[in-house]
Amino acid sequence: MNHNHEQYHRPENKKPWWKTPFGIAGIFFFAVAGYFLFMEHQAHIGNNWIWLILLACPLIHVFMHGGHGGHKHSNDEEEK
Repeated sequence: MNHNHEQYHRPENKKPWWKTPFGIAGIFFFAVAGYFLFMEHQAHIGNNWIWLILLACPLIHVFMHGGHGGHKHSNDEEEK
């Protein structure tokens, strides 16, 4: 059975979260908070920036590869 996989996950009229007013306000809030956090802790970050980059790698991996294996896209069951 062929079906459109996108119709089950994102309706035509639904915007991505970052294009909603709540998403725009959230991004603005986190940008301002990140700026002040960086400015207040600049001395600590300067000495340990290499460790922060290494610690960011697993987080980047989780967020960039989070969709792998979540849904079965092959038709193995239908071929049997």
